[in-house]
Amino acid sequence: MAAVKESKLYYHNKIVYIFVTSIEQTIGPAAMKTVFDVAGVPLKYYPPPNNFAKEFDFAYFSALNGAVDQIYGRGGRGLLIHAGRAGFAEGLAEFGPLLGVGELAFKSIPLRAKLKVGLKAMAETFTKFSDQLTSLDEADDYFIYTIHKCPVCWDRSSQRPICYTAVGVIEEGLKWVSGGKSFQVEEVTCHAAGDENCVFHIAKEPLSDSQG
Repeated sequence: MAAVKESKLYYHNKIVYIFVTSIEQTIGPAAMKTVFDVAGVPLKYYPPPNNFAKEFDFAYFSALNGAVDQIYGRGGRGLLIHAGRAGFAEGLAEFGPLLGVGELAFKSIPLRAKLKVGLKAMAETFTKFSDQLTSLDEADDYFIYTIHKCPVCWDRSSQRPICYTAVGVIEEGLKWVSGGKSFQVEEVTCHAAGDENCVFHIAKEPLSDSQG
């Protein structure tokens, strides 16, 4: 496998550490090393340090996502969504108190306002603590979550949206801020598919089978 061309844009190590170990728990260490080999990511990064240093290159993270998708197909997409959920639950949620979304006052506001505050905080967290530039807008029935520099599909090409890990992160973030409810998250444009940015539409109403 040819060496990956580094982007010089960086993710924080912890979310990648959680991503790698989450998938490893399902497929095992030997298979995870195969993922690194297929991705062309040096094994010295297996796994990255479990800290918040901004050191893991977008190109490496994207290559790992691509290798899981390539090797495991539809099942790999489920692995990536699960890893994204774990990345939020075990990593990004720690930033909540820093951004004021873990306080009692936040928990008492109406659901839609809570979603907006939580999604905006998530976007600001990525922008502040990594080179992933993220923004939030809204339409009448859904929020518009835009990743302007996407580490999930960096330097990849596809006929369809492929940012499954990002979907998982958003889904788990919504569950966290809403007290356990689930929401439809759809990637409607993807840089890998030729679009300018990776854009996700997030329903403002929870799915009917959500908890609470």
